[in-house]
Amino acid sequence: MSAQPRPPLTGATLALATASLSLAMFMQVLDTTIANVSIPTIAGDLAVSPSQGTWIITSFAVSNAIALPLAGWLARRFGEVRLFVMATLVFTLASWLCGLAPNFETLIAARVLQGAAAGPMVPLSQSLLLNNYPEHKRGMALAFWAMTTTVAPIMGPLLGGWITQNINWPWIFYINVPVGMLCSYVTWQLLKRRETATMRLPIDIVGLVLLVIGVGSLQIMLDKGNELDWFGSDYIVSLGFLSLIALSVLIVWELTAKHPVIDLTLFRQRNFSVCTTALSLGYLLFFAGVVVYPLWLQTQMGYTATWAGLASVPLGIMAVILSPIVGKNQHRFDLRMLTSFSFIVFAVSCFWQSGYTTDFDFWHLIEPRFIQGIGMAFFFVPLTTMMLIGMPPQRIASAMGLSNFMRVLSGSIGTSLSISLWQDRSAQHYGQLTEHITPYNPASTAYLDNADRFTHGYDGALGMLANTINNQAVTLATADIFWLSGWIFLAMILLVWFAKAAPARAH
Repeated sequence: MSAQPRPPLTGATLALATASLSLAMFMQVLDTTIANVSIPTIAGDLAVSPSQGTWIITSFAVSNAIALPLAGWLARRFGEVRLFVMATLVFTLASWLCGLAPNFETLIAARVLQGAAAGPMVPLSQSLLLNNYPEHKRGMALAFWAMTTTVAPIMGPLLGGWITQNINWPWIFYINVPVGMLCSYVTWQLLKRRETATMRLPIDIVGLVLLVIGVGSLQIMLDKGNELDWFGSDYIVSLGFLSLIALSVLIVWELTAKHPVIDLTLFRQRNFSVCTTALSLGYLLFFAGVVVYPLWLQTQMGYTATWAGLASVPLGIMAVILSPIVGKNQHRFDLRMLTSFSFIVFAVSCFWQSGYTTDFDFWHLIEPRFIQGIGMAFFFVPLTTMMLIGMPPQRIASAMGLSNFMRVLSGSIGTSLSISLWQDRSAQHYGQLTEHITPYNPASTAYLDNADRFTHGYDGALGMLANTINNQAVTLATADIFWLSGWIFLAMILLVWFAKAAPARAH
């Protein structure tokens, strides 16, 4: 079926469509993190161990990662509007089933379905916004999308913790039901007559099987690697080997297949390759901070999950305020300049956070997070706009699916690597600090003598000293993560200048 190009939406119709697509996107991204802080409660209620409970996250992440790059093929087969509405309804149904789950196995099955439905929603929300906005306002469309992508991962743990503590954990899933139904109805009513062209494509079964095996193995390896001591585990080694073989064969197969499930030829376009790489690296570093920062606050600074979440909120506040401004005015500037500015702001924020100490109060902790939020506003919108320079409209869904797959996968890599590096650096710093605890060090003997008066025993004083050293070691490790991230952000400035020099108004 072919579809004739239609004029962009305007006025209230455009505003309502934007709100519906953005709200659906917010709901989907929120569910990638909302269950994280609820795992102990859910595991206890369903009579499984906390380590088994982490499959609540892993099952969603695996199916989501597999479905993301399929979005372009599915959109060509069923149409973007129809696929988005169908995916949103399935996501809503799966959310309802998650809340009703009578046992752990049912919950995991529902999370797999939820993650699979969520995959197409991400790129299609972008594609539908871009294709229904006037060309000169596409920066605003991307700005609305970027706000949801930035704020939702931060709000997820905060909202999930509050609901679990004050209501009951099934409601972290039930809240999706009215939102999903509303978004599906509004989107279908507004866009059903603006369906994209469809064609009956044969199913690339070989490519699909390789994708499921390769991406599934890689995602499970990333999610479970730190827990199972990485390549000290035969299970992780097997997953890594299986993923490497499957993905290598997948790349060769998809580049030669007549109707591939993933359009890897997109990487032949310079701007797509450069901007997707920059988005992926930036998101990797972003998620490293999103994971390590609240962990440090909760384990070493005595913060509750709620207060740790509140300490992360300033990042989203500045992104929400500035993203529409950047989207509206980005055509006035070279997009590479705006992206370079974002990397500089990120680097400044990271170097600032590398100076954290255990003496910092709440307000001093959140100051650099406000600065980082400024960087977020200049990150997603210009990079995505630049990535789509010269991209035919019929390839936008495929481009967004593949780009978002790389971004989400990088977020998983960032999570795994940051936690492993954080723990390794904590152990190294602990060892270095304990080397100074000797009977010949006046500072350590004075500390033990003073602590002895409070603990009423030498063993208690030693325990108090060990806790203090561990606290300092973990804080130093947290600083190391931010310091390394800052230098990588500065290096990324060079990367973005390999993209074609074209202002946003040129497309």
